[in-house]
Amino acid sequence: MTTLLLLPGDGIGPEVCAQVRRVAAALAPDIRIDERDFGGCSFERHGVPITDEAVAAALAADAVLMGAVGGPQWAGAPRDKRPEAGLLRLRQEMQVFANLRPALCFDALADASSLKRELVAGLDIMIVRELTGGVYFGQPRFIETLPDGQQRGVDTQVYTTSEIERVSRVAFELARGRRNKVHSAEKSNVMESGLLWRQVVTSLHQRDYPDVELEHILADNAAMQLVRAPTQFDVLLTDNLFGDILSDAAAQLTGSLGMLPSAALGEPGRPGLYEPIHGSAPDIAGQGVANPLAAILSFEMALRWSLNRAAEADRLFGAVEAALAAGARTRDLGGRLTTVEMGDAVLSALKA
Repeated sequence: MTTLLLLPGDGIGPEVCAQVRRVAAALAPDIRIDERDFGGCSFERHGVPITDEAVAAALAADAVLMGAVGGPQWAGAPRDKRPEAGLLRLRQEMQVFANLRPALCFDALADASSLKRELVAGLDIMIVRELTGGVYFGQPRFIETLPDGQQRGVDTQVYTTSEIERVSRVAFELARGRRNKVHSAEKSNVMESGLLWRQVVTSLHQRDYPDVELEHILADNAAMQLVRAPTQFDVLLTDNLFGDILSDAAAQLTGSLGMLPSAALGEPGRPGLYEPIHGSAPDIAGQGVANPLAAILSFEMALRWSLNRAAEADRLFGAVEAALAAGARTRDLGGRLTTVEMGDAVLSALKA
């Protein structure tokens, strides 16, 4: 039996994941859904942001879908007990090194973007972010007190050839099925890890993917180009830190952060990790106004990439598109629908 592990997490996570449950029940009722505590709620109940049992369940599932983690109430917790530490552990344990973050502007939402319609119409970017290396995982990392009483914080940005190659292969392979172009973003002008990144991507491209167009771009220029002429991008390949930043910038081009799903993939045969990129949004948690579409579209990606159900994925994507075309809007998109009502709109489109 196909199993989807649901990790609703904190803040608006449980609210948007509840709509995923409804959609899954209507679209693929044979999928078994398991559910575990994750993030701050896990810390409150179990003393850790993710339990060994939850990790084991993730590794045994066919796919994992999480809501969001974190909140101000856990800001004072030890770093290794904070909700975000549970997410980092989950990514490491699942060995999901390639984060796929599509930034697609539905035609019905082109006027909801922060940019003019003519700049975002037809926008379809796939950001491929390396997910298990770089500055978020590099050692050493510490805060120390210097002899003069000042404090100094140290984080280490580190990458190996193999880490860069494996995520780059994902980007090149994806480009072959899209518009056949990869932009590789780094800071090779000031960072040694960025220089290695450019060298490894260049070598791999020349050796195995000469048919794919490759363009190197500095990460700060990539940020500027995303708001100047975003449709020039097809696949945008980048490291963990820059991918985190650039994908959030790209999210706003689509109309709302509440519209962007993501997939985190490892080697073939391993379960993928899927999540909306909007975070726990504690300012609106419990109000029933969060946009569930990023979570629903994350389920669409799970159907496509991990569960081998492309037909169901196509149906769900079409239902979201139809709901938006019919005028369904939550508050973040300038509308008045509640979280549940947006779920209703997608379910109605599915039935139609």
